[in-house]
Amino acid sequence: MSDQSSIATGRSYFLDNVRTFIIFLVIVYHSGGVYESTGMWEFFWIVDDPATNNISGLLGLILDIFMMSTLFLISGYLTPTSVATRSGWAFVKSKFRRLIHPWIFGVLFLIPIYKVIFLYSRGLPQEGWMTYFHVNNGVIHQSWLWFLPLLFAFNVLYLLLSRSNISVPDISLKQGVLSVFVLGWVYGTCMDIFGFRGWTLTSLVDFQNERILIYFMFFLLGALCFKLKAFDVSHSSKRLYNIVNSTSWIPILIYITFLIFPLVNPGEHIVSEIIDRAIVWFFFQLSLFSLVYTVIESFRRFRDKKGTIASELNKNSYYVYVIHVVVLGGIALVMLKLEIPSLMKYLILFVSTFVVSNLIVSAYRRARLLTHA
Repeated sequence: MSDQSSIATGRSYFLDNVRTFIIFLVIVYHSGGVYESTGMWEFFWIVDDPATNNISGLLGLILDIFMMSTLFLISGYLTPTSVATRSGWAFVKSKFRRLIHPWIFGVLFLIPIYKVIFLYSRGLPQEGWMTYFHVNNGVIHQSWLWFLPLLFAFNVLYLLLSRSNISVPDISLKQGVLSVFVLGWVYGTCMDIFGFRGWTLTSLVDFQNERILIYFMFFLLGALCFKLKAFDVSHSSKRLYNIVNSTSWIPILIYITFLIFPLVNPGEHIVSEIIDRAIVWFFFQLSLFSLVYTVIESFRRFRDKKGTIASELNKNSYYVYVIHVVVLGGIALVMLKLEIPSLMKYLILFVSTFVVSNLIVSAYRRARLLTHA
């Protein structure tokens, strides 16, 4: 297998590799929902296996901190070029094809399959056909497909902002990072304190109330990184990289401790309700930035290259995201009655889901090439 460096080609291959890695982590996260031990996923997730473990839930808490923000940052980084090279209408049409066409396929076909597996895995009878669509299915709704229409909305909003006459002051990357950090901390804390946490579910867009502004700011931060050519310069200080790598567990530990304390001790607080919430969101933000920086910088340093397998996985990654939950559900359903340890099931599930999803997408892409040849 030959590797091709981005230095020689002028393309940031590491971003493609990061995106594929994050999609893999999304599969790990969603696989954990089948086996997590708190019961928080039981009422809505595609399969709920009675064989549970604590590790999948704990790992899920950590992955949930940074996965989607990283995807939004990468999308934001790639958006300015697309906006600059297309008319406004052409840009919207390209994003509609890229994001909304798969979403329509998902809500018409994948979500109904999800509900079939959901009911069958629990020994429940199938229901009226209209309840299999996201607008009428109750607890499932859009599930993992929420990312697609929300990203489309962010792209359209960015287009409107870029074509408006609003004067935006030039800021440095440090100022941008600090602004996103502070605004995200204040926003998350206020949404928590005033009781606005949770999901807003509509026919077109689902979003997590306390995260939506953070996601959009990371999208804009990605666009700022492109504008400042932040990923074109030489690697950041190795000392900073080593410090972040070796200390990021500290804010993660504090965040998780303050997050789960009221769940384990209802009505009690470590300091006080307001201060505890402010601490949760401060260390959430610190953990988020630490993990995003670690992933981005690690791939910049060690995986900024193109290889045969990596190229195939990168081409597949977007559609792997689209289909992976129903693939996961089918495999988890097959393993439901297997008498093997929960952790072994968990490992088999996320590895096999990643492999099978990629095989399906690769076969689909090859079939399309043959039909267009």
